[in-house]
This record gives sequence, C-alpha cells and structure tokens, in this order.
Amino acid sequence: MIIRKAVPSDLNTILSLTPQAIYDGTLGEVMPSEEKARSMVKALLDRGGFYLLAVEHDEILGWVLAGTTKDPFTEKPLGFIYELYIRKPYRGQGHSKPLMNAAIEYFQQQGFIEVRLSAKAKNPAMRMYEDIGFTTKTVSMSLNLG
Repeated sequence: MIIRKAVPSDLNTILSLTPQAIYDGTLGEVMPSEEKARSMVKALLDRGGFYLLAVEHDEILGWVLAGTTKDPFTEKPLGFIYELYIRKPYRGQGHSKPLMNAAIEYFQQQGFIEVRLSAKAKNPAMRMYEDIGFTTKTVSMSLNLG
C-alpha cells in the first residue's frame, strides 16, 4: 500500500463514494445526495483541503480528507481531519492508522501544533483515534425532540 495525495483524476471515484463515506461516518444518520456531497467537498477543497489516499495496485482503498480551520475562541490555526474512509472490502486490514499518521505528519511539517477531528461517540474508529493519541477535548450533546 502506498499513501499519496489525490490528483484530479481520482476525484470522480472519491466523489462517487463520498455519500457512503458520510453515511458510514454518521453511523447511518445522514445519506446525502451525490450533488450535496460534491458541494460539501468542493467547499473544503476550495479552502485548501486535500485528500490523502491509500492505494494498492491502482485501487483506492480509502482516504483522509484533511484541511485547516481555526479554533473558534482563540483563532489559532489548526489542522483538521474532516473525513476518514476505508472502503468496506479493505476494512480491518490496518489502512486507517497509516492514513491518519500521514495527515498528522503533513500538519507537523506545515508547522501546525494541533490537529482536530470530530466523530460520532459510538464510532468504532474512536479507539484507533485514541491509540494514535487523540483525546476528547469537547463533547457535543443532543436532545432529540421529535
């Protein structure tokens, strides 16, 4: 497996799988249309976001969508992992950590002192994030009224 930045010819494959990636990442709560997913991704890419891909034999196994943001209180610039996705046939084979580590290394090389991400509380990836060194910084809570 190699990890590389996505090139324009990769985007059609990635974008066709993005609704499923969002569905899986939200634990089945959200399944956006391909048009909505493209719009969301385009906004991130237009702000300097990028994909790192795990590739084997010219097949995309998965990716990290990364970019930058600012802390809402301090305005401190941060690296941000917007999405981690491993295609179903390739899950459980150790591809997530190398992708995450590549993104973290990129942010370190760029001089960022912190990387953040958001995940659903019951997302199985939480354990892997903690193994890498992520800690819970804030908790978002929800009350369903309907």
